Amino acid sequence: MTTLPRSRPLTRADLQTMPDDGHRYELVDGVLIVTPAPGFQHQAVLAELYDRLKAACPRELVVLFAPFAVALADDTELQPDLIVARRADFTPKELPVAPLLAVEVHSPSTRRIDLTLKRDRLEAAGCGAYWCIDPDALTLVAWELHDGRFVEVASVGRDETFAATRPFPVVIRPSDLAPDTA
Repeated sequence: MTTLPRSRPLTRADLQTMPDDGHRYELVDGVLIVTPAPGFQHQAVLAELYDRLKAACPRELVVLFAPFAVALADDTELQPDLIVARRADFTPKELPVAPLLAVEVHSPSTRRIDLTLKRDRLEAAGCGAYWCIDPDALTLVAWELHDGRFVEVASVGRDETFAATRPFPVVIRPSDLAPDTA
């Protein structure tokens, strides 16, 4: 059993003591966030999105899915569902800078965190773009960083398209991300 300090905010070093138990452990401004492993719909949508982004990704960038540490500060380590960053910015263990794109696929347990804490922390860190996808409704909301603030650039429904320009051109239609259930 892991014992965490009670008299101070947590640090990334404290995360190293977390068990490998199928949960995702993240840290936002010293506060521990624990989420369960995602379900089928979440992972299927994430896999389809990864395939589409990977196919359009320029060689100098990398598309990577969780779990992978995005180390924004000593008291903040996120694991977005999917990130895009410059190949040169990665270390063997983590991404020590804000990604060019971070994507979260909502789960019932993560929706509020994705839309508030993570969004705000990624904005403050200078993440170029942030997308949130609802895998049940098949919707996508996208923000881009302009003058240090996230500005909503798209909110598309199931059969609408989002023509992203950041971090590279790609067209996403949420219904195309649905798992093939045939």
